[in-house]
Amino acid sequence: MDIFNKTSLLFVCLGNICRSPAAEGILKSMAKEKGIDNNLFIDSAGIGGWHVGQLPDRRMRECGYKNGYDFSSKARQFNKMDFERFDYIIVMDEDNYRDIKMKCPNGEYMKKVHRINEYFTKYKGEMSVPDPYYGDMADFQFAVELLEDACQTLLTKLSL
Repeated sequence: MDIFNKTSLLFVCLGNICRSPAAEGILKSMAKEKGIDNNLFIDSAGIGGWHVGQLPDRRMRECGYKNGYDFSSKARQFNKMDFERFDYIIVMDEDNYRDIKMKCPNGEYMKKVHRINEYFTKYKGEMSVPDPYYGDMADFQFAVELLEDACQTLLTKLSL
């Protein structure tokens, strides 16, 4: 379903404070740079509700800033209405995929769910965007690089 006649994309990770808000910020930035941001509705959510209302992790915001991105969305929890609202639901890893699948009310909605690695071109061998939360700044930087790769490919595949 289009939100306001826009293609809608939702990025999902565990808590919505590292990977998914970074993906949201990166795709918004790339879309704006290409002049197609008015054609997209981009959001992010977490499987769990532990961080609802919080900004992304300080380290992820810092890493985003160093790479020219603004990661300032507030965390929210994924809910079943998201299956209706979004054209694409893109999960960061296999655990997120299983969690979303368990929440899915029917097979038609599962067609909207995609693994982030489907969009890797530069990092084809990677199976997911590893959660950098317990890592160091190099782990956050690697997550940003993976997300840049996926978001670039995603924009191309959307043919906007």
